[in-house]
Parts: sequence; C-alpha cells; structure tokens
Amino acid sequence: MSTYYQIFGGKINVVTSDPSNPIEGQVWYNTTSEVLKYRAATTSSAWASGGSLATARRALGGAGIQTSALGFGGFITASQTATEEYDGSSWTAGGSLPTGKAFQGSCGTQTAALGFGGYTTTSVATTEEYDGTSWTSGGNMASTGSLFASAGTQTAALRAGGGPSPAATEEYDGTSWTAGGNLGTGRTDLSGCGTQTSALAFGGNVPSGNGNKTEEYDGSSWTSGGNLNTAREQLAGAGLQTSALAIGGSLEPPPVAATEAYNGTSWSNETSLATARKVPGAAGASNTSALAFGGLLPSNANTAVTEEFTGAGDPLTKTVTGS
Repeated sequence: MSTYYQIFGGKINVVTSDPSNPIEGQVWYNTTSEVLKYRAATTSSAWASGGSLATARRALGGAGIQTSALGFGGFITASQTATEEYDGSSWTAGGSLPTGKAFQGSCGTQTAALGFGGYTTTSVATTEEYDGTSWTSGGNMASTGSLFASAGTQTAALRAGGGPSPAATEEYDGTSWTAGGNLGTGRTDLSGCGTQTSALAFGGNVPSGNGNKTEEYDGSSWTSGGNLNTAREQLAGAGLQTSALAIGGSLEPPPVAATEAYNGTSWSNETSLATARKVPGAAGASNTSALAFGGLLPSNANTAVTEEFTGAGDPLTKTVTGS
C-alpha cells in the first residue's frame, strides 16, 4: 500500500495545536487532542466542534471573533464571575468580573471588551471594561436592565430593548451612556450585533408573541428589516448589520438549534447547531465565521459545548474519523 509521503511527496505534520492559517488540502496530527485533521472547502454552511468551556453555564456575555473570543459571567444556580478566553482551539481562564452577572449586554474584542447591565440578584445598570487581563468599572447605564440586544465596541456601544424598558436604546461613548432612538417594537429576550451606528436587533419576546421582527439602527433611529424565518427569543447574535447570524434560542419552552444568516435584507436558513440551546454566548465578525458557546439544553442542564460556524464555500478544518 502506498504511503501518504509516496502519494503527496510530504509528511503529515505533528503539532500540539492546530495551525493558525491552514491552507486547503493541508493535513496534520494534533497530539493534544490526539486526532488527525485536514483543511477542506465547505459546500454548505457547517458547525464544527470546538474546545469546551471550563465552566458550563448559560446567559453569558460574548465578545471577539472565532479565533480570539471572550466568554464571561453567566448563570448556573447563581450569577457567575468567571471569564474565559478562546484561542480558536481551547478556553483558558481570564480575569474575573468584580460581581457575578448574567443576561448582560456584551461587545468588543478579547482584549477590549464591554459588559453592561444584566442580572446579579436583581437587574443592574453597571458597566465593566476588560483590557485582556482584568475588569474595571465604566459609566453606569441611565437605567437598569437585562435581556436586551447589544452591539458595538468598548468605546462605542449600544443597548436596545430588554427589561424594564423594552423599547429604550442607550449609547456608550467609552465614559457615559446617553439615550438613543427607541425601537419600533419594544421587546425583551432579543439579540443584536453590529456597530453603534449600524446595528441590528432581532427576535425576542413581544406582547403579541411574534418574535421574528428585525430592526436596523443608523445611529439615531430604527427601521424595519427582514423577518426571521423562525420566530424565537433568548437567541444569540454575531456579525454585522449586513452580515449577521441568529443562533439558537427558544420557542418557549424548548431550546432550538436553528441558525439563520442575514445579508442586510433577508434571513436564510443555515445548517443548524449540533447542540440545541438557548441563551448561549456568541462571538464573530460576520455570518461566515462565528462561535457559539454555553447555553441551556432541552434537558434544562447547562452546557459547556462550543461550536464553530463556517459559511458555505469557506475553508473548514475537519477531523478524520474511522468508519
């Protein structure tokens, strides 16, 4: 039988961590995870397994991109302080929040993140800023709140909807929060993504129970966008206003695995999560590269599972399995 070397003229690299920028057709053996992997181009969108969180929890904040993400806070039987950092393969401990928080707003990068509002033992208005090592206090929101959409960066953030003011919008300039334009449809348990002047808010719990609405923000006012295909609440969001992902969520009561991609006009159904969940954390810069982690399972148990999303036609690292 011919060997890999005889066929391809090279040996399989043996590494302790996956290459940061593998090319299509590259093959390697990861001694840490003890698996053989290769790089291929996807023919459809796909979710792949990533490294699990050290602490299983739900309703945690997320920031960053797929290969450099942050997960913080969350809820187990009480609100959590833990922060974890993801390098595209595994999670390691970061600096702890000063106070345990769940259901908070979150945005930014792994080394410049923002967490605001949320639930401790009650809804709060506090803001914390992360520098890659530790959290420090920022300016308080004008009102307490949780379960809202969030978007932006550490110095230009957005909060929209949620309780107890389901139509309210607030903007952060790195120091203080000021009022923005109200949502057209007030709601809680929604999600969001994008920037402060080009944001998206979608899904949620509205009085009519119709949680498929999408709204787009231009820095001063909200206008209607294309409806989600699957109405739901307690979902996660990642990406930009014209390149977004809606991930998981709940059709109350069961969590779902639904994934949808937004192109600035309409939502398309994508490959579903392998693990259905609601209130997961998420990170990602577009609708072709994102991360979902943690959340609450249909069994009502918290999960530590992490999944990595790749859009159709984009490179994807796959694991070789036996038959």
